[in-house]
Amino acid sequence: MIDVDSHLDIHSAAILARVGNTPLLKIENVTKPLISPKVQMYAKAEWYNPSGSVKDRPAVNMISEGARSGELTKDKIIIDATSGNTGIAYAMIGSVLGYRIELAVPANVGPERKHILRAYGAEVSYTDPLEGTDGAQQYVKMIVSKNPAKYFYPDQYNNPANWQAHYKTTALEIYEQTGRRITHFVAGLGTTGTFVGTSRRLKELKSDIKCISFQPDSPIHGLEGLKHLPTAIVPGIYDAKLADETLEVSTQDAYDMVRRLAREEGLLVGPSGGAAVVASLQVAQSINEGVVVTIFGDHGMKYLSDQFWEN
Repeated sequence: MIDVDSHLDIHSAAILARVGNTPLLKIENVTKPLISPKVQMYAKAEWYNPSGSVKDRPAVNMISEGARSGELTKDKIIIDATSGNTGIAYAMIGSVLGYRIELAVPANVGPERKHILRAYGAEVSYTDPLEGTDGAQQYVKMIVSKNPAKYFYPDQYNNPANWQAHYKTTALEIYEQTGRRITHFVAGLGTTGTFVGTSRRLKELKSDIKCISFQPDSPIHGLEGLKHLPTAIVPGIYDAKLADETLEVSTQDAYDMVRRLAREEGLLVGPSGGAAVVASLQVAQSINEGVVVTIFGDHGMKYLSDQFWEN
C-alpha cells in the first residue's frame, strides 16, 4: 500500500489508500505444454489500482513527494507528458485533491484513454504522434520554461520518486505473495520506473534473483507505454546495470498473446501485458525450475477499439 501522507487532504485517504496490494495471478493455460512443470508463472494485476493501472503507484508517490518538498502547492498546475496511464492517474488524484492537471499526450493514443482523461477533467494537449512521448516531453518542457512558477512538473521519466514507489511497494508485495520463492522478475521498459524500482529492491531481498527487462523490437510499434530505448530519449531514472538480460518483443506477438490471454485464461489485458507474457515465456522456457513474475500494467478495456481484436 502507498502511504497517504498527512499533508494530503483527509478525504483523499479512502481512494488513495487503495493504491497497491494488487492480486498476483497464476498464468496456466497459455504455458502448457511449453514450460517445465517445475516452473510457475505469475502476473501482478495492476488494473486493481483505483484509476486502473500500475501508474497509480508512482503518480501518488511523485505528487506526495512534491507536496512534502514544498514544490507542489495548491496554486500550481500539475503538468507532465504521458502516453495515457500516468496521465489518467494524475487526473484521478487531481480530482480527489483539487489540483488542476495539464497533460501532453501523443495524438494517436486510443479513444478510451482520451475519454477517461476528459471524464476526470484533465486539460490535454495532443502532440505529434510520430514523436511519441519524446515529443510530448519536449512540449511540456517548452510550456514550463515559459512560466515555471505556474507549474509543478513531476517529470515521470526523470523523477526518482517514480522508481521509489515500486521499491517501496511492488517489490515487497511480489516477494511476499510468492512466499519469497520468486526466481525471475520480468518487466517492460517505458519510463523504466517499474523495472528499476522493483528490480533494485528484489535484488536486495534475494541476491540470486534474475531481473529481465523487455522492450519493443522496433522504433515503430504498437505497444503503448513501452519505449524502444535505442531510438528514444532514455529516461534519467533508468539503470541498465539492473538488467540481467534485455529481451525484445514484436508488436504482433504481443497482440497475439493478448487475444490468447482473453480466450484461454479469461484475462483481458492491454498490449504491454501481452508483451510481458511473451517475454516471460521466453524466460520460463529457458529454465527447468523457478517462479517467474511479471506485471500486467493495465486492463484490456482501454484498448477495445484497437483493430487487433478483429484478427
